[in-house]
Amino acid sequence: MNAVNIGPVHLSRDATSALRPAARARIDSGFWAERRRTNAEVSISQGPRLLEEAGNLDNLRAAAEGNDATRGFAGDFQFQDSDVYKWLEAACWQLADAPDPELAAEVQQIVDLIAAAQSVDGYLQTYYQLGGGKPWTELGWGHELYCAGHLMQAAVAHHRATGGHQLLDVARRFADHIESVFGPGKQVDAVCGHPEIETALIELYRSTEEKRYLDLARYFLDRRGQGTLAAGADRGHDRDPGPEYWQDHTPVHQADEVVGHAVRQLYLLAGAADLAAESGDIELRHALERLWQDMASRKTYLTGGVGARHDWESFGDAHELPTDRAYTETCAAIASVQFSWRMALLTGEARYSDLIERTLFNGFLGGVGLDGRTWLYVNPLHRRAHPHERPGDQAADRTPWFRCACCPPNAMRLLASLPRYMASTDADGLQLHQYATGTFGSDDFTVRVATGYPWHGSVDVIVDNAPTTERTLSLRLPVWCTRHGLTVNGTPVSAQAQRGWLRVTRHFRRGDTVRLDLALPPRLTRPGPRVDAVRGCLAIERGPLVYCLEQADQPGGLDPDAVVLNPAAPLREQVRPDLLGGLTTVVATGSVLPPDEPGWWPYSPHGTKPPRVVGPVVLTAVPYYAWAHRGPGAMRVWVPTVAAEQ
Repeated sequence: MNAVNIGPVHLSRDATSALRPAARARIDSGFWAERRRTNAEVSISQGPRLLEEAGNLDNLRAAAEGNDATRGFAGDFQFQDSDVYKWLEAACWQLADAPDPELAAEVQQIVDLIAAAQSVDGYLQTYYQLGGGKPWTELGWGHELYCAGHLMQAAVAHHRATGGHQLLDVARRFADHIESVFGPGKQVDAVCGHPEIETALIELYRSTEEKRYLDLARYFLDRRGQGTLAAGADRGHDRDPGPEYWQDHTPVHQADEVVGHAVRQLYLLAGAADLAAESGDIELRHALERLWQDMASRKTYLTGGVGARHDWESFGDAHELPTDRAYTETCAAIASVQFSWRMALLTGEARYSDLIERTLFNGFLGGVGLDGRTWLYVNPLHRRAHPHERPGDQAADRTPWFRCACCPPNAMRLLASLPRYMASTDADGLQLHQYATGTFGSDDFTVRVATGYPWHGSVDVIVDNAPTTERTLSLRLPVWCTRHGLTVNGTPVSAQAQRGWLRVTRHFRRGDTVRLDLALPPRLTRPGPRVDAVRGCLAIERGPLVYCLEQADQPGGLDPDAVVLNPAAPLREQVRPDLLGGLTTVVATGSVLPPDEPGWWPYSPHGTKPPRVVGPVVLTAVPYYAWAHRGPGAMRVWVPTVAAEQ
């Protein structure tokens, strides 16, 4: 297989996964192509400059020069190196997609720098190399294995994109060093405070076929949950977040709910899903299905975002989904996609890709500025006109970079590798998980997809290459879709979804066309009955997109907090090529709440007539991913209804 046809997840020959990522995957035009073009031309291209300004590259230079006694560490966090590695991974996936000599030269310079910074024994983390402390003594906050994991993933991407071994050799030396340090009876018998190494080691195993890397990943996964970090308030933190924060409270096999730091939890589960695929561990698979179900059904926002609490960036209790205080870190949305994709491959079930779609278009993309230069760290579903937010990274304002800059390069690497999350194959044929214009498939069964998705619901799948034997083409029927049509070469086909898939089985020939028509009328969505924060509210959706009311779009700059929605009035869509890069808005009808009543007490006995709302008023909703581009202003996804006020 050509190296450029391998993405970030490449199962071994012996893996017991139901599906495998499609060997051929390319997005050519349309919605995601435009976002990926901005990612390539703006976001990734400015990465080295931003990393230079933040001091990340200077740390590597200092380590390479051995100036630990004369030059201090630049930055506020021990894990600054990981930002370099995530950018590097993004750049490599971009090179795999489209050759770029200038980008390739920048990649090579940074690869050379990383190789020069590595210690003789294989260790590599500039914070500790530059005198920040003794390696492997601050497992809670030190992030050494976390940084090592991102280095390994960058090295795998570099190897698969370019065929080169230089960075892969660096990663292997570091992995060998870690193997010599960690384990029963060795220097350290514990886990890192931030999972990441697990999935990285398994991908390193898949690239090198060195089984000891798989065994090391299994050690870290099995060791977690033993309470090795229970007293982990090191590095001067005045509070111990507790073992749940570190994912060190319960072994993964026994866990029944997602808890603690959302990114840590989902990175750990992504690695566990990789291990389940490679080991055939049925008990682990069942635990992962149980944990995903808990996340999706009780702890995920309408946007696909996860992480309800600013405190420790964590999951809340079941159905604890506050809108204005939602943390929903962009990195957590990325981790959710990574976990769900591995579960989709492991099980073959469409529901995982349903959540991927929702998260990609909303919870993830909301964190990425339309200009490719600005980012959101947190992604609330409600922003008041005069918010009382925490400063810095936790403010819902688009920012060119962050003091803790984990999200921007993480988003870059997901967008750069996005084609690899679109399709899969098995012995029976090809599965299309997401819809974008491009080419997808295997060496012997390849299709071209043409679609205006998500603005238009027609998806044409044209067979470009087919074997002489019968194959099955499977198209995911989105869970939100209530009306669809399916034709083969213009002839209607009656197909019922099977576990979320519409399946067409036949002897395909070049030029055969399967057309899926998905109805995309705007719709109102109600919350789960146990979600207290939005009881009595409705949200507007269209296709895979969640919509929001932003103050800039309302008549006279009306504050969305001052309106109620009329659910009996029809919704109307409007194509707006002039707005926010071109999109479709949804126009609704509502009323305006009266001003505050005079007096000092706002409450009244039940049964008394409430103040009458004033209306009707026309309300305009835009896709959630496009909010926060027009200066400060209020926004909300969930809107109270007229019925709730009368």
